[in-house]
Amino acid sequence: MLAHNVFFSLNDRSDAAKAKLVEACTQYLAKHPGTVFFACGTLAEELERPVNDLDFDVALHLVFQTKAAHDAYQAAPLHNQFIAENQANWKNVRVFDSDVR
Repeated sequence: MLAHNVFFSLNDRSDAAKAKLVEACTQYLAKHPGTVFFACGTLAEELERPVNDLDFDVALHLVFQTKAAHDAYQAAPLHNQFIAENQANWKNVRVFDSDVR
């Protein structure tokens, strides 16, 4: 399987802007073929251990059955629409992909 984790830092860091991005993730990214797991949400601000990376506002977590399913997701119209409609508020986007079992 392939885990695809995306961490968004926003220009507008308001609660409304964060909620809007979480809603868009759910609308456009939750049901792609080959998805084993989907979750998205905001930074757990109460967890401030020295090892915690707090430099993001919204996190997206997807696990795909195969790399091919991930590759199809990357080219999917809904994924591209998600990007087009939301990227204006992205200050920084970090992507972490890993092979998982």
